[in-house]
Amino acid sequence: MENPFVLSLDQIFTVTLTLFAIIDIVGSVPVLVSMKSKIGDVNPGKATLASGFLMIAFLAFGAPFLSMLGVDLKSFAVAGSIVIFIMGLEMVMGIELFRQDPDVGSGSIVPVAFPIIAGSGTLTTIMSLRADYGVYNILIGILINLIAVYIVLRSINFLERKLGKSGLFVIRKFFGLILLAIAIKIFRNNLGV
Repeated sequence: MENPFVLSLDQIFTVTLTLFAIIDIVGSVPVLVSMKSKIGDVNPGKATLASGFLMIAFLAFGAPFLSMLGVDLKSFAVAGSIVIFIMGLEMVMGIELFRQDPDVGSGSIVPVAFPIIAGSGTLTTIMSLRADYGVYNILIGILINLIAVYIVLRSINFLERKLGKSGLFVIRKFFGLILLAIAIKIFRNNLGV
């Protein structure tokens, strides 16, 4: 990667799609709808701002944090690519390897902003992308995804009715394949294979 601060439409597009697939906000609609009975209505603005803060903070301070731990960005990217690969497998095969605690609290921040939107998969992906893509391109990809998150959170009931179970199923499988391909690319780029 040449200059990390140069804007690239190709990079922005790839980062945006990658984060969209990882966040899987459309695929989370059934989960969010079922949680409404436990946590009440989600505040879309609050959940979007909280998840945006987490993602941008991890983009800005994730590398120094890793450096303090003695982990280089390429090693983290390889580890992240493995996590992304497993998440893609989950989506494509309809299995669940990463289990989340169903009783993590209530409100728009926990569990909606974290861990559903800006969970470990999203934060790992942001750091993995940082190894191959420019910072500004990642930031723009994050902002585009935050807009999508806000829109989906505002219209959860509408989307559930329009997409139906089969529509959500197809979207999840498609983005699972995208994740598998991106994970392999990140893995290959950071191993120098």
